[in-house]
This record gives sequence, C-alpha cells and structure tokens, in this order.
Amino acid sequence: MLFGLALVLTRISAFFLILPVFGGPTIPVRIKVAVTVVLSVFFYSVTPMRVPPADASLLVIVIALAGEAIYGLALGLIVTLLFSAVQISARIVEQQMGLTMAEVIDPVTGEETSPLSSLLETIFILLFLSANGHHLFLLILSKSYEAFPPGAIPSIDRLAGGVIDTSSAMFLACLRLAAPMLAAFLILMVTLALLARLVPEMNILFLSMPVQTGFGMLVAAIFLPFMAEFVGEMASWMGRLLPL
Repeated sequence: MLFGLALVLTRISAFFLILPVFGGPTIPVRIKVAVTVVLSVFFYSVTPMRVPPADASLLVIVIALAGEAIYGLALGLIVTLLFSAVQISARIVEQQMGLTMAEVIDPVTGEETSPLSSLLETIFILLFLSANGHHLFLLILSKSYEAFPPGAIPSIDRLAGGVIDTSSAMFLACLRLAAPMLAAFLILMVTLALLARLVPEMNILFLSMPVQTGFGMLVAAIFLPFMAEFVGEMASWMGRLLPL
C-alpha cells in the first residue's frame, strides 16, 4: 500500500516540480506539499496499480520510483515548453524594439527577464487560469494514469520523442505568434528607410529608437486579444501530445 502511494506521489511531485505557475517561487512550499499529497491520495484511490511483488529487491523498487520521476518530469517539461512559446515570441519582438538590454524580475519564476516577455507571460497565465486551464493539469495526470498506471511507464525513446515533438510545436507557435509583429516592424523599417532617402537632413538613427519602442508597444497591445485564441490552441496541443 505504501509503495503504491509512493509511486503515485513520485510522479505527481515530479510533474508539479517544473510545472509553470505552480512550480514557481510565488507559491509557498507548504501549499505545494499539501496539494501534491492530496492529489496523490486521490489518484491512488482511483487508479489501478502495477506494483512490484512484496518480495521485490531494493533495486527494482528504486528503478520503479526513478521511472515514475522521469515520466512526471517529462510531462511537466512538455507543459513548460508550450508555456514558453509566448515568452520566446516576445523576446523576438524585443530584439526589434531594442529592449534586449532591459531586465526586470519575473514574478512567476523569480529570475531576470525582459519586461515585454514578462508582461505578456503574466497576461497569458491570467488568461489561461481564467479559462480553467488549471483543470487541464489535472486532466493530464488523469490521462497519464489511464495510459500508464503506477509501475508502468513509457519507454525512454517514447518520452524523448514526445519532448522533441513538443519542442517543434513550441518553435512553430513562437513563429506564428511573432510573425504578425515582425511583419509590422518590417513595414516600419521600410518606411524609415524611405524617409531617410526623401529627407536626408532627418537623423533617422536618433528618430528610430523611440519610434521602434512606441510602435512595438502599440503592436503588442493590438496582439493581446489573439493570446486568448492561443490558450485554446495550446490546450489542443496538450491533448495531442499527452500522455506520451
């Protein structure tokens, strides 16, 4: 009984360890531990077990716990990669705005990051939670236990394939999110180049910096309504990629 609960607790703990929002430093450790234990007891009571026999050696038990930890980390990594699409697309836009040197403290991770990516990531998390996205995390765990009960995990090559497919989906999402803003900056650069040719007396280098920053903030504000659509798209991606 205790070993079966330990298997469930290991997978859920590893999943929530690197999960976006929940795994950050903003949530107290006591709350993390309490939520993890409560979910472990719940899934243990409703999930069939494939535990080693009672006379199993210590090596078999350690391998089973390690496999559950690796599987939980892989699930959390896939969700984290999909969450990173918004932040990476914002960093691409910041390079066009000239804000690559600006840094603030990310309230979600507690690490230094750029201001625009932190703002868009926070807004995306609020949209995700307002759409009951946290229920999706529980659905991921439920599907993982339906496909692979405690004690039965996918092979390493299948886990690696799932992470690689998620990385490809993340980069595709980054390009799709950043493409409209990059196209707008391309038009801005062409306009400034034409002004430099038509009005040689104008200091385009001095003028371009505030114009790029202001134009980037305007484009980012126009882009915000489309983030709600990405929440639904990310949920569909998670449904296709999970469980592995």
